[in-house]
Parts: sequence; structure tokens; C-alpha cells
Amino acid sequence: MRFLSFEGLDGSGKSTLIEGLKAELERRKIKVQVTREPGGTPLAEEIRNLILRPEGGEAPVAATEILLYQASRAQHVAKVIAPALALGEWVLCDRFSESTVAFQCFARGLDRGEVNRLNRFAEQGLRPELVVYLDLSVDASRARQNRRAEKDSARSLDRIEKEADAFHERVREGFLAQVKEEPERWFVLDADLSPSDLLAKTVSELSRRGWFEGIGS
Repeated sequence: MRFLSFEGLDGSGKSTLIEGLKAELERRKIKVQVTREPGGTPLAEEIRNLILRPEGGEAPVAATEILLYQASRAQHVAKVIAPALALGEWVLCDRFSESTVAFQCFARGLDRGEVNRLNRFAEQGLRPELVVYLDLSVDASRARQNRRAEKDSARSLDRIEKEADAFHERVREGFLAQVKEEPERWFVLDADLSPSDLLAKTVSELSRRGWFEGIGS
């Protein structure tokens, strides 16, 4: 069993990399659970909708926002992540606590110590062994979101995506700061690379860590 999370600005390619890695792991006969935060369970998805809805209803203040994230995470860990790991499966999660630090501490300005305590409580002792971070500039993130919107006219930006560029610059700074704090737990990729290159580099890193030993290639 392995627990990996994937971080990056919107449009960085997390979803594509996760799907590619899932297929590669299944090819190696590894059971995989793909999930996301906020969300991952019916209740946690309802909380996600409260957090991200772009308009209509009351927007949460920063303190409410982080408590909603943690409520979603606690449910997600208990109902999806912990059971999957107990069964020996690999878990690939689109965002986890590292996003909370980047968005709530660096971008929103909440106290890091308080956020860390809330993260540890909601995680229930489970943290990703590896955080795969796809680094992308805010300008490139916006450009990709615009191209995606052109292809899907029904899709609208959520409340977080609508934040100012300065907000997302601070988010990126938050991710890079965490990379420096725990370099061995983070694997940094240049999100400008092609999807195939990103997947190849990720698989190579997992192999370097010995995670495929004893598993069919």
C-alpha cells in the first residue's frame, strides 16, 4: 500500500497525471483508489459544493472555510483513504493537507500552527508518503483555464478559481515553501512538460524509491 497526493495550481495537469499513473499501476496488477479533496465521499462532496460554489448563498469566512475543509477531510480519511490502505491498495489523492497549508496559511493568512493542528486531527494519523507537485506559473494556469472554458462553455470558474492572481501567487509560494521544508517527501515536476513525460518521470521516481520491488513490471 502507498499513499500519494498530487498538488499544483488549477490546470497544472494533476488529473491527467493521476489517470495515467492509475493505468500504469493497474498494468502492474496494483489495486488503486483514486480520490480527491475536498470530496471523496457523498457527504464530503456536499461540503465541497458549499466551499466552491461560485455564486448564490453566503460565502464562508476564512475560519469557516478551513473547518469545512477539515470536516470533508475527516470524513474522507475515515470512509475512503484508511479503508483502502487497510486493504493494501494504493491511494492517489488529488490534493490533501498540503493544499490547506498553501491556500489557508499562505494565501488566506491563517496561523500555520493552528492549521497544522487541524490538519493532523483530520488526517487521523495518515499523511501522504509522497507529494507529487506540478509547478506551474499563475499566468500559465490562467491560460489553461481559459482554453478549458473555451472547449466547455458550460463550465464556470469556482469560487477559489475566481480569486485574484495575487492570491494564487501566494498559493504557489506556499507549495514551494513546503517543498523546501520536506524535500524528501515532495517530488517536483515542471508542469510545462508533456503528459507522457510527466508520467514517465513519476514512474521513474517511484521505481527509484523501490516502490515497485517485488511487483510485476
